[in-house]
Amino acid sequence: MAEVAETMSCTRANRRLRGLRRHRRLASLIATVAAVPLLTGMGHSTAQEAPQQRTGEVGTGDRTATVSITDVDPVLPTADGDVTISGTITNEGDSAIVDSSVAARQGVPLGNRSAVDDAMSRTGFDSAVDGLIVRDHGQDIGEIAPGMSSTFSLEVPVSELALGEDGVYQLGVTLIGQTETARWDDNLGIGRTLLSWQPDGQDGSAAQTGLTVMWPLISGTHLTAQTGSDAVQTPVFRDDTLLDEISPGGRLYEMVSLGADLPVTWVIDPDLLASVDAMLEQYQVPGDNGELVNGTGQDEARAFLSELQEAVTGDEVVALPFADPDLASLAHRGVDVQGALGQLRTATDTAAITIETVLNTEIRVNNRVAWPVNGAIDPDIVSVATSAGANQVIARSDSLRNGDSLPYTTTAARPIGGGTTAVVADARLSTLFEGDMSSTGRASLAGQALLAQTLAIHQQEPTLERSIVMAPQRMPTADQAEAMASALTTLRDEAGWVRFMDLSEAAAAEPDPAANQRVPSADAYPQELRDQELPTSAFQSMRETKRTLDDFTVILSEPDRVTVPFGNAIHREMSTSWRGTHQSAADFRSRVLGEITGLTEQVHLIPKADITLSGRSATIPVTVQNNLVQDVQGLELRLQSSRRLGLEISEAQAVLIGSGHSQSVKFSTTANANGPVSLTAQLYTADGQRYGEPMQFQVDVTSITPQVMMVIAGGLLLVVLAGIRMYTQRKRAAARQDDDGDGEDDGGAGQDGESTAERPDTTGSASPGETTADIGAGSSGGSAGSEKVDPGT
Repeated sequence: MAEVAETMSCTRANRRLRGLRRHRRLASLIATVAAVPLLTGMGHSTAQEAPQQRTGEVGTGDRTATVSITDVDPVLPTADGDVTISGTITNEGDSAIVDSSVAARQGVPLGNRSAVDDAMSRTGFDSAVDGLIVRDHGQDIGEIAPGMSSTFSLEVPVSELALGEDGVYQLGVTLIGQTETARWDDNLGIGRTLLSWQPDGQDGSAAQTGLTVMWPLISGTHLTAQTGSDAVQTPVFRDDTLLDEISPGGRLYEMVSLGADLPVTWVIDPDLLASVDAMLEQYQVPGDNGELVNGTGQDEARAFLSELQEAVTGDEVVALPFADPDLASLAHRGVDVQGALGQLRTATDTAAITIETVLNTEIRVNNRVAWPVNGAIDPDIVSVATSAGANQVIARSDSLRNGDSLPYTTTAARPIGGGTTAVVADARLSTLFEGDMSSTGRASLAGQALLAQTLAIHQQEPTLERSIVMAPQRMPTADQAEAMASALTTLRDEAGWVRFMDLSEAAAAEPDPAANQRVPSADAYPQELRDQELPTSAFQSMRETKRTLDDFTVILSEPDRVTVPFGNAIHREMSTSWRGTHQSAADFRSRVLGEITGLTEQVHLIPKADITLSGRSATIPVTVQNNLVQDVQGLELRLQSSRRLGLEISEAQAVLIGSGHSQSVKFSTTANANGPVSLTAQLYTADGQRYGEPMQFQVDVTSITPQVMMVIAGGLLLVVLAGIRMYTQRKRAAARQDDDGDGEDDGGAGQDGESTAERPDTTGSASPGETTADIGAGSSGGSAGSEKVDPGT
C-alpha cells in the first residue's frame, strides 16, 4: 500500500511538473515575443513607457488567489548570492485550489519613478511586463480550501533573476494550479514587490541624496478648560484615550520607542506634551456614569516623558504652534473673524517654551515651521502662516508641482518670496505608509518601495547633490509607525545612496533654479480638503469665548487661574485634529464657551424686591455675590433711575469682594416727586464695559405721604384754635379791667381835680357805633396782642 501511495504521489507530482513545464514553455514563448521590442534598447529614458506596452493578459485564470510577498532577504542582494522570497497565498474563490505551485519571475527593470508607480498599481497579469518564470526553483503548494491560506518560501539564485544594470526591478511570484471546478493549469494569482539592485555598492563619483524624515508626535484634543477649585487646579480630560496612546503598545508609545533609534526630525505638538504633563499629578476623567473620577495614568505619563526626553536628546525638534492649528481653515474660513490671527500668533509664540519646559532638556527647537494639512498650500495659507512668524512652510510635491518637463526630483527647498522657504516634501515617499499596515505583505511592500523610490531618485542625477523630505501622515497608527521604522532602519543600514539630515539643513540647502517656486492659486486647492475645514461659525465662537474671557479676567485677583486653561482651550478649538469630526468640534467649542460663561455668572447681583421710599431722602442697598474661589476687584456698581428728575441717586460705588462672600453696596437717594420709579443696577469693569446681566426693581416714591399731611394739618388746626381761644380770653379780661377802671376814675377825679371830660383825647375819635370804652378795650387788646407767643407751644 505504501508503494502504491508513493507511486500515486509521484504520478501526481509528475503531472504537476509536466503541466508546469508546459505553462513555462508557453509563457516563455509569449513573453519572449512580447518582450523583444520592449527590452531592446530599454534604458532610463524608455523604461517609463514599458508598463503601457501591454499585449493583454495571457493565462490570467479566474484570479482566485491573492499572493502576498511578505519578505525579501536580503533587501540588497549580491550578484553571486541567493535571495529568499517569502509570502502567503490566500484562496479568495469558492472552489478549492489543487495541484498548485509557486514560482518566482525574473526581474523587470523599472527605469524611473513612474514605472515604479505603475508596477505597484497593476492588479492583473501581463506576461509582457511581468517577466519570465524562473525555472527549477518553484515550490509545490498542494490544496488550499476556500478562504484558507498557505505560506511559501522560495530560495532563488540572483543569477536566475536576470538583473542587469543598477536600479529598481519588479520582482514577481506566480501561483500556477487548478481548481476543483476548472481542472487545467492556469495562472491563479501573482504577487509583486520591488527589488533595489546595486551589487557593487555606491559609486565613488556619485553624490549621496540627502533625506529628511519628519517624525510626528501629534494627538487629538484631550484636555478641557475645566479645572478643579483646589489650589493646584486639578485638570479635567475629555476622556482617557491619551493614557491608551502613551501606554506600552499604544500609538504614541511606539512612535517614541521606535523613533529613538532612527535618524529623524521630531515634529511635536506642544499641546500633547502639556496634556501628558497634566497627568503627572492628580487629574480627572469622566467615569462610566458621567461623573468625574480620578485618573490613574501617572506612572505611564512619567515613563513616557522620560523616554521622550532621552529620545530627542541631540536631535532637532520642530515645535508646531500650540494644538497644531488648522492653517487652511483659518486662511479660508477664519481670517476675516476678528482676533483669529492673533490666536495663531499666540499659539506660535508659546510653542517652543512649552516644549523646553516640559522636556527640561537641551534640544534644538525650530518653532518657525508651518505644516498645512497634507502639505497643500495656496497664497492665503502661506500668508496666514507667515503672519504668525513662520519662515518655513512644509508643502508637498503634489501641491507645489514641478511639471512633467523636469526629468528629475528637485531638492526640497524652494524660495517662494518674502523670505519664506517652502520645504517641499516628496508626495510618493510621504504617502507610502498610509492605509492598513497590519498586513505583513503591505508593510513589506511599503518598505521595499521606500528603498526603490530613493534609489530611483538618486539614479536620476547621480552626480547632483539633492535633499528630499518625507512628511508622513500626522498621526500614524502603531502598525504604520512600525512599518516606517523597519523601512528607515533598512534604508539607513543598507542604502549607501542616502544621507540623513535635519529639516533645518534641508531648508537651508541651495535651491534648484529649475524648480517651480510659484505658489498654486486658491482654485487649485483640493476640494476634498476644503470640505473638511472648520466653518466660519467655529471662529466666531472662538471670538465670543475670547471676548468673554477678556471681560472676565480683568476683575480677578488671580487671572492666570482662568487665562491659562481657557486660553489653551481656545487654541485647541482650532486644531487640525478636528477635521472630519465637525460635530465633536462643535460640542467642544460649546462646552468651553458654556464653562467660561458659567464662571462669569458666579459674580452677580442678588435680585431685589420692589420697595417704597417715604420721605425726601433714603438709602437703597444692592448686594453683589462672589461665588468664585478667588477675590474679585476692579468692579463698580451703578444704580440708574428711569426718571432722572424724580429720584436723584448717588455716584457709582466700587466693588471688592472676597472669594465666597457678598458685598452690600448702599446708594443714597433724594426724592423730587412722588410716584413709581424703575431702577437698574449694573456692574461695570474698570474700563467701562458692562459686566453680567443688569438687575431691575421698582421704587414707589412718597416724599410727603397723606398720613403725614393729615397729622400736620391737624396740628396746625389745633395751634390756630388755641390762638383764637387765647385771644378771646385776653380780650374779655381786658374788657373787665376797663369796667373796673371807670369806677375808680370817677372817684379819683375829685382828688386830681380832673374830670374825664377834661382828659385830652389821645386815641382819636370813636368810630360810629364805637364807644370810648370800646376803644380803650381795643387799645388794651392791642397791647395784649403785641406779646410774643412761645413757638414751642
